[in-house]
Amino acid sequence: MWGIIPAAGNGTRIQPLAFSKELLPVGSRLDASGIERPRAVSEYLIERMVRGGADKICFVISPWKSDILQYYGGAVGDVDLAYVCQAGAAGLCDAIFRALPLIPESEPVIVGLPDTIWFPSDALARLPDDRLSFLLFPVEQPELFDAVDLDADGRVLDIQVKSSAARSNWIWGAFKMPGATLHTLHRLWLRRERSDAYIGTLVNAWLAEGNAAWGLRAGTSYVDVGTLNGYREAMRLLGGQAAAPVPSHATAKRRTGSATLEGNTV
Repeated sequence: MWGIIPAAGNGTRIQPLAFSKELLPVGSRLDASGIERPRAVSEYLIERMVRGGADKICFVISPWKSDILQYYGGAVGDVDLAYVCQAGAAGLCDAIFRALPLIPESEPVIVGLPDTIWFPSDALARLPDDRLSFLLFPVEQPELFDAVDLDADGRVLDIQVKSSAARSNWIWGAFKMPGATLHTLHRLWLRRERSDAYIGTLVNAWLAEGNAAWGLRAGTSYVDVGTLNGYREAMRLLGGQAAAPVPSHATAKRRTGSATLEGNTV
């Protein structure tokens, strides 16, 4: 299973930083020798993707974000990492589809956002592999996100993209689908002349053509760390927890990096 991490954004809401926002230190973890280390925010998503079944992950980065490649290298434990380039900030759909040449139609794929922290950490494993499905989280301000409206059976009725009239306080935080569905969505995006910057508007068009998507209200907390207020909220969310131990998949050395994951510096 592939994981796609769109990480080409400029991070203007939390600048100035001396590094990519995906490497922002948030919380900590214990390395193999029991020493507490800072933890880059994108490590949380990698951990969750692996727990959800991903064994290969593709970062979509911009040309000036080589620090992400330098930080992670070619693998995290047994999970191979690949990198593709999005030359300019052209929206989430464009970023996701940059990874398309790597994704076979026969494999499922997970997509998540690297500047978010959410719980429970194993929630992606609950999404089915055989359909387009969204992992949903309750938030107090759904108008800042993509709110997902479901029917009684869990089918997605529509997605309200950053709408002040959002009918649901459940937003998507990650999603999974068969590789074949990702390719079909790409073809739809091309037919719509690449006009969809947000995945929500593209999925609404997908639904309008008679297709189905599903939502799972399995999330309990969700924080966007891409703003200063979100960063403070993430620190509060993590503040009541002990430093996380290094997950078993992250103890091996990076294949092209300069250190083990537990020895990362930010």
